[in-house]
Amino acid sequence: MDKVDKINQAITRFYQGKQAVSEHLIAAIRYSAEAGGKRIRPLLLLELLEAFSVTLTDSHYDVAAALEMIHTGSLIHDDLPAMDNDDYRRGRLTNHKKFDEATAILAGDSLFLDAFALIAETNLSANIKVDLMHCLSHSSGTFGMVGGQMLDMKAEGQELALTDLQEIHRHKTGCLLAYPFWAAAKIADVDEEILLDLYQAGLKVGHAFQVRDDILDVTADFTNLGKTPQKDLTAEKMTYPRLLGLDESYRVLNEDIDQSIAILEALRNKLILKPDNIICLIERLRLNA
Repeated sequence: MDKVDKINQAITRFYQGKQAVSEHLIAAIRYSAEAGGKRIRPLLLLELLEAFSVTLTDSHYDVAAALEMIHTGSLIHDDLPAMDNDDYRRGRLTNHKKFDEATAILAGDSLFLDAFALIAETNLSANIKVDLMHCLSHSSGTFGMVGGQMLDMKAEGQELALTDLQEIHRHKTGCLLAYPFWAAAKIADVDEEILLDLYQAGLKVGHAFQVRDDILDVTADFTNLGKTPQKDLTAEKMTYPRLLGLDESYRVLNEDIDQSIAILEALRNKLILKPDNIICLIERLRLNA
């Protein structure tokens, strides 16, 4: 069984292993949580742990699943009419179109909160669990993803400087993609200096991911995106193609990828780290101009 299947199993196990209060709510949660997707955030966490020669256990898959639950909850809320107002996600109807807006809001709320219960129920040490939950909250909440989403919405129709756009992308997407780098380093108990280096690599990957998404919004079709293309243009969002043009956006994307890989290669020489699988995952973010 591959890692993606085990991540999915961890999510299913959490919701099947408890007495349901509302079967309708769980159906809505599982509709979005089991809709597919690249699972890049949890995969990065698991590949990084293996790069540190950590033998993967159910607890590690549960942490990875919790991270994916936060991400999925954010997608449900992103698609709501008050936000990006999209009818499709991952090639099928968004949660509020399949069910209704109230159900979608509550499904997203549940995923945000249930993720922390899933980490709390792992067999990891109490100190590690507290650290993982604290960083996940910081990466996804007011000072991370949600804060970035607020900046993004307020920037619609506005002309921004490059530094402002970088700040949006760093928080909206970067923080949650940097989390698996930090979490893996914490679980593997590496030195603080190494942890900070890994976190910087994660921020580069997160920024690259959002720049890639900006590019795809104007270059890809529905079949490739699984959602409505050119939504950023319609909403007059500030993106890299809008600010810098496509050619420069491709350059920024490749530069972020190169810099993140350079950090990992440098760490290969500092300690026993085997980052080849992580580098392969990061390389998949490249796009042909």
